[in-house]
Amino acid sequence: MKYLALVSAFVVLMSSSLKVQPPSADDIMKEACQSAAKENKNVFVIFHASWCIWCHRMDSSMADVSCKKFFDDNYVIRHLVVGESKDKKKLENPGAAEWKKKLNGDGEGLPYWAVIDKDEKLLFDSRLMTDGTDPEAGRNIGCPASENEVAYFINVLKKTSRLNARELEVISQRFRKNDR
Repeated sequence: MKYLALVSAFVVLMSSSLKVQPPSADDIMKEACQSAAKENKNVFVIFHASWCIWCHRMDSSMADVSCKKFFDDNYVIRHLVVGESKDKKKLENPGAAEWKKKLNGDGEGLPYWAVIDKDEKLLFDSRLMTDGTDPEAGRNIGCPASENEVAYFINVLKKTSRLNARELEVISQRFRKNDR
């Protein structure tokens, strides 16, 4: 009996010391692009970290009961963890920083998001694109909140999905709540 207890304690100790690594960004993105091809959707990838308040707001907004179905019906949504604090580095998806760089997010804050097609072609990202007269053009909007940010976000959704005007308005109203 003592032997069994000792072996059990050893197994518990060893298993708790093993580090379970999150899936690689390459594996996540490969699966996402395969799903996107099969479902005739684009991939909406969000780079985030556990400490990031605006990342949580982005997730909460997209998962809100008022608009979750719209996102799920139109995108394959995936999260890649980057930029964690030293004590939480083990949460990061290996290769996520490289994917962020590949999708023009190198040096950008969090959240950073991008929409790609099934072939990994970048369609849009969270860097505000305007007619060139806006002094904020090119900055990462992260989680859209202001009128200008939400308008850009809605334009991206309009161009990369089958969302209709009513659905886009619901999403717009939900994201504008982040500005309060």
